[in-house]
Amino acid sequence: MACADVVVVGGGVAGLWVLDELVRAGHEAVLLESSRLGCAQTVAAQGIIHGGLKYSLGGTATGSALGIQQMPEVWTECLAGRREPDLRQVAVRSRSCLLWRGRSLGSRLGFLGARLGLEVTPRPLEDDDRPAVLADHHGTVAVMDEPVIDPVSLLESLASRHRHRLFLYDPGHASWQLDGPGRVTSLSIRHPWDSLPGSRLQLVPRGVVLTAGAGNARLREQLGLPAGAMQRRPLHMVMVRGEPPHLPKLCGHQVDRAHTRMTITSDVDSRGRTVWQLGGQVAEDGVEMTRRELASHAAAELAAVLPALDFSGLEINTYRVDRAEATTEGGRRPETQGVRVDGNTLTAFPTKLALAPALALEVAAAIAQLAPRDPDRVSTDIQSVEWPRPEVARPPWESAIDWLPLASVSAARRAA
Repeated sequence: MACADVVVVGGGVAGLWVLDELVRAGHEAVLLESSRLGCAQTVAAQGIIHGGLKYSLGGTATGSALGIQQMPEVWTECLAGRREPDLRQVAVRSRSCLLWRGRSLGSRLGFLGARLGLEVTPRPLEDDDRPAVLADHHGTVAVMDEPVIDPVSLLESLASRHRHRLFLYDPGHASWQLDGPGRVTSLSIRHPWDSLPGSRLQLVPRGVVLTAGAGNARLREQLGLPAGAMQRRPLHMVMVRGEPPHLPKLCGHQVDRAHTRMTITSDVDSRGRTVWQLGGQVAEDGVEMTRRELASHAAAELAAVLPALDFSGLEINTYRVDRAEATTEGGRRPETQGVRVDGNTLTAFPTKLALAPALALEVAAAIAQLAPRDPDRVSTDIQSVEWPRPEVARPPWESAIDWLPLASVSAARRAA
């Protein structure tokens, strides 16, 4: 029997940050992952550490804005190594995000955050400081202190802190023992590749934390709990790639009226090409579209949002991802992280990558309310357990196939 006060199931940013928080609080915790770390939502994320302004474009400070407003400061402290977890090894795509208007916000961009009492306030850029792709933009271009991180390096950094606590497992080879709905008494896991006697991991945790995103629904059913605690909000994201400097690095939002028309973040692929991820309204619009339909729509939106961008030599592709969230009335977006306690099982959803630190603190507080540890329990030191460890997932552009020429897609739309 391995020593584990808490078992965390799901190795995205939420699970890894929760694991780190629990270990630093003195718990003997382990994490189970059935595939690659971050393979669902985390590696598909754009990596923006939002500070609330995005959720306040209508001119009022919403619950979402207030709940997330402290996060850029928390993350900045961690990225600088001044706060735990120490994330100095995480690659930062950009220290800030740009914000430029469509038809409505005008000079309010420079003052909206301050007027609403938010921590992140846009500051207008001088014309000479604008990136070339926005040099001729007619209107305000502002900068916000919202860092953009690389989710893959974030996963690698968090995983490296607790490698011996990470266990690769097959859910079909996991046997949960319950003393009622959500009341886990023990867990037995067969080795993924070894069927010899004794090749099982026996865990008797005080608490179980589900951080498996969409996988939480199935896990809750296995633990005798209703699956209705979770809702899905689908996205159909767009990727554009090209050789630098033809496709420059860019991180920012184009806003129109009270919504984000397009959010662009950039990274570099394994061949040194710049890759843009396009989110915001374009990803919402694309949910009901095919890949080619969304590529055509995104080309038109890019031409409107960044008219100075030259499409020649660029390629476009898409990927789908579901945001798994705590259920809300009417299916609306939750305003902050969600933690639900059933017996000694916690079901946790960060809602946004930026809220992972807040989620971890809430989970740790809930775990502290469970039954105390048994000091007489005899168990195996978790560091001595030999077991396969999960690897970190690759970003979506590294596995995408059948990229389309962006100029041809755009021309076909105009011809139609």
